Amino acid sequence: MNIASPSPCSSSSSFPSALRWLSPLPLPPSPSTSTTSSKPARPFSLRAQPTATDLSLPSDKKTNDDQTLLSLLRQKKTEQAWTLYSQSPHLPTPTCLSRLVAQLSYQATPQSVARARTIITRLRNERQLHRLDANSIGLLASASAKSGHTLYASSLIKSMLRSGYLPHVKAWSAVVSRLSTESPSESISLFDSVTRRVRRFADPSIVADSKSDTAAYNAVLNACANLGDKSKFLKLFDEMHEWGCEPDVLTYNVMIKLCARADRKDLLVVVLERIIERGIRFCMTTLHSLVAAYVGFDDLETAEKIVQAMREGRNDLCKILRDANLEDLKQAKEDDDYDDYDLEDEKEEDMEDLSKKKIDDVVFEKLLPNLIEPSSEPLLLPKVYAPNSRIYTTLMKGYMKAGRVTDTVRTLEAMRHQDDKASHPDHVTYTTVVSAFVKAGLMDRAREVLAEMTRIRVPANRITYNILLKGYCQQLQIDKAKELLREMADDAGIKPDVVSYNILIDGCILIDDSAGALVFFNKMREQGITPTKISYTTLMKAFALSGQPKLANKVFDEMLRDPRVKVDLVAWNMLVEGYCRLGLVEEAKKVIQRMKENRFYPNVATYGSLVNGIAVARKPGEALLLRKEIKERCEMKEEGENSYSNSPPPLKPDEGLLDSLADICLRAAFFKKALEIVACMEENGIPPNKTKYKKIYVEMHSRMFTSKHASQARHDRRIEKKRAAEAFKFWLGLPNSYYGSEWEYEPPQR
Repeated sequence: MNIASPSPCSSSSSFPSALRWLSPLPLPPSPSTSTTSSKPARPFSLRAQPTATDLSLPSDKKTNDDQTLLSLLRQKKTEQAWTLYSQSPHLPTPTCLSRLVAQLSYQATPQSVARARTIITRLRNERQLHRLDANSIGLLASASAKSGHTLYASSLIKSMLRSGYLPHVKAWSAVVSRLSTESPSESISLFDSVTRRVRRFADPSIVADSKSDTAAYNAVLNACANLGDKSKFLKLFDEMHEWGCEPDVLTYNVMIKLCARADRKDLLVVVLERIIERGIRFCMTTLHSLVAAYVGFDDLETAEKIVQAMREGRNDLCKILRDANLEDLKQAKEDDDYDDYDLEDEKEEDMEDLSKKKIDDVVFEKLLPNLIEPSSEPLLLPKVYAPNSRIYTTLMKGYMKAGRVTDTVRTLEAMRHQDDKASHPDHVTYTTVVSAFVKAGLMDRAREVLAEMTRIRVPANRITYNILLKGYCQQLQIDKAKELLREMADDAGIKPDVVSYNILIDGCILIDDSAGALVFFNKMREQGITPTKISYTTLMKAFALSGQPKLANKVFDEMLRDPRVKVDLVAWNMLVEGYCRLGLVEEAKKVIQRMKENRFYPNVATYGSLVNGIAVARKPGEALLLRKEIKERCEMKEEGENSYSNSPPPLKPDEGLLDSLADICLRAAFFKKALEIVACMEENGIPPNKTKYKKIYVEMHSRMFTSKHASQARHDRRIEKKRAAEAFKFWLGLPNSYYGSEWEYEPPQR
C-alpha cells in the first residue's frame, strides 16, 4: 500500500533543523500535460531516485552486503539487518535503507525508533536523504509521535511537504493527534498545511491515500476543543462533508469536551440526544465523557445519577440529564433577572458577556440543530449500558477532588462486588483511592491500599508510588519516603523516574536539607536519568532557601550547559531569590541584567524578590529606583504577541509586590512615594492595608517634625516632606493639618 504521494509544488528553501531535505525529488509534470491511457496513471514515483553517484558500478563486496541486507530484511530479521548496516562502512542501496527505516519504525520500540533516527541523522550529514522513500519517512513520523517525540515527528511531516511529498493520512494524522494534546495550535497548523497541499490536486484519486479521513478530523477537532476555539471547530466540522467524512461517535465525544471548555453544561444532553437522533453507533466512551464533564463542572450529584441509572439498567439518561439541567436553567434565569439591577459601571462588562454568549449560541446551533428544535420527549439509549471501571474511577476522582474520602472508599467497595468483571477495580482505581488518602493526610490507609494491591495481584505502577512518595514528603517523613523508594526499586521492580527524584528533592527542601537534595540529584544522574527543568530549578531552590546563592548559581550554570534543558524565567527568578534572601541586592541586579540580555524580562515574582532583598539590605533608595521601573512597565501598552519584540511586556503588579514597596517607602519616610504606590494599588483593585500602615506611621514617625530646637533652615528644607506626611496622615484618617487639629502620640502604659 502506498503511504505517500508527491506534490507538484516546489520545495521550500528553508527546512527544520531536525531534517533538511538537501536534494528534493524531480517534480512531476502537471496532470494536464500527461498523456491519456486506459488506466488512471499516477505520474509520481513514491521512492526517491538514486543520484548519479549511485549509478556507478559498485564493488563486489558492496553488492554482496546489499544483497545480504535485503535478504535479511525480507525475512523480517530486522535485528541482524541493523547489525550488518552498523558494521558496513558504505551506505546501502535506497531500497535497503528505506526498508530498514520502515521496519525499525514498525517495531515502534524506543530502541528501534532511536536507530531509525540515527539513519536519518547519518543521511542528513552525508547529504543523502534523497535515498529514502516517503513510505519509510511517514512510518518513522508516526512511530516517533507515538513514542513521545512529537516535535521530531512534526518536523518530518513538514519536511516531506516541503520536499514535494504528501504523507499517508495514517502517518500525518498520528502526529496531529499527538499534537492535539501537547500543542493544540501546532496540531491545527499542521492539519491546515497538509489539507492545503491536498486541495491543489484536481484529481482526487491522486491524493486518495493522503486526504483527510474522519480520524484525522477527530484529531484536529480535539485540538480545537482543547483550545476552546469554537469558531475553528465549526469550520472544520462543516468541512468534513466536503471530504466525504461523516462524524462518528468520537466526533461527538470531542464535542462534549468543547461544551465543557465553553462552560455550557446545558448542552451536554443536547449532544447525547444528537448522537441518538442520528443513529450513530454508541459506545461507552460517550458515557464516560459525560461523567467526566459533570465531574469537571463539580456537579457530582448529576454524575452520581448517571452512574446509578447505569447500575439500575436504565436507558433514560436523557430524561435524567434534562431534569438535572432544569434547576440550572431556572437559576440562570434568576441570575439574568438579577443582572438587570447591576450598577452602571458593570453594564458594559455584562453586555460583553451577553454578546459572547450570543456568538456561542450561533456556533452551537449550527453544530447541534436539535438545539433549535429539540424532541418533545427525551430520547432513549439504544440499549442498556453497565458502568465499567473507567466510569467508576472518574466519579471517584471527583470525590477525591472534593475531599470526600468516605465516598471514594464506598465506590471502591461497590466495584468489588460487581458481577461484571469490566466493573472491577483496576490499578487506576486503586491509585485514585491512594491519592484520596494521601490528600487527606492518611498515609497509613494509603499504604494499606498498596498492600492490598499486592495481595490481589493488581500491580501498582510508578504513578502510584510517586503519589505515596509525595505524601510522605509533604508530611516531612523523608525517612519513610527513602524506604518506599527502596521498596519501589527492589521489591516491586519499578525503576524510579525523574518525577520520583524531583519529589524527593522537593521533600528535602521542606526539611531544610539542601545536602540531601544534592544527594538525590546526583543519585538520579548516576542511574542515567536525565534531569529536567524542574530538577534543576528545585535544586536551585534548595540552595537559595538555605542561604547558599553561590551553589544555586553553579547549578544554574550547569543548567545552561545542558543542551537537553531550556532555561526559563523560573530558573532566573530562583537565582535572583537566592541573592535577595541575603540582602545581596547588587548581585541580584547583575543577574536581572543578564536576564534582560538573554531576553527574559522580570515579572512580578522577580520584582517581589528584589523588593524583599532591598528590605533585608535596608537600602530604601533602591526601592525608589525600582518603583520607577515598575511604574514604567505598568504604563506600557500591550503590543500584541510579538515574541521578537525587544520591548518588555506590560506588567500587572500584585498585592504582595505593591504592599512591600509601600512598606519600605513608609518606613523610610518617603510619604509621597508611599501615596503613589497606594494609588496604584487602588487603581488595580487592591485594597491597601490601612491598619498596617497606620501602625507603622504611629510607631516610627509620630514624633517627626515636633522638635522645638530645629533651625529655621531645617524647617524650610522639610516643608515638602511635612506636607507629604500630612497628606498621608489624612489618607490614614489620623489627625492632620487638613483637619486643623492637633494630636499627640501617647506611648502605652507599662
